[in-house]
Amino acid sequence: MDLDQLNQLDFQNIGDWPGVAKAILLILLCGIIAAAWYYFDTKDQIEHLQSVESEEEQLRKDFESKQEKAANLDAYRQQLAEMQESFGAMMRQLPDKTEVPGLLVDVSQTGLASGLRFELFQPSGEVQKDFYAELPIRVRVTGQYPEFGKFVSGLAALPRIVTIHDVNISAPNENSGASGEAKPLTMSATVKTYRYLEDAAERKTPTTGRK
Repeated sequence: MDLDQLNQLDFQNIGDWPGVAKAILLILLCGIIAAAWYYFDTKDQIEHLQSVESEEEQLRKDFESKQEKAANLDAYRQQLAEMQESFGAMMRQLPDKTEVPGLLVDVSQTGLASGLRFELFQPSGEVQKDFYAELPIRVRVTGQYPEFGKFVSGLAALPRIVTIHDVNISAPNENSGASGEAKPLTMSATVKTYRYLEDAAERKTPTTGRK
């Protein structure tokens, strides 16, 4: 079928067309119908199917995650109980208001029992945090290295939480002390004890230490 025959086709009398022309027209019509069917119906269905498949995949992942958590629920409960017990033990190491004076005495007695001589023991004002308050104590003591180590070890052994910060050890002047004797060293530090804030009112009004 050449171009001249194609130009001679009469669209008002399709029945007289050659078989090849009829076949080509039928193929074109089927293609147009298939494209229209896909565009107006099948396309939306495919997009909806893809959306549902994606949602199904996400639900499957969520289910597997929850199933894993459910399988480990007993382990999570045991871990939570251990954390609560550990937190409770730490909270019991924070003194309340009535115990703070006794704790200050314990810090002082620990230094004296270690063989140190206090030149300064100065509690400062509280510094409030989220649920506890720091009680800094500036200390300056004289002694030797073994006595300093005994003092720090004694603080760590106290039943309450006590930490030591900003440690500075200095040697005496060359002319101080008797000849032939071990000259005492001076250690300056900040010892911090801690107090639990008992009520919400204290936590709402944080304060800083006096300078």
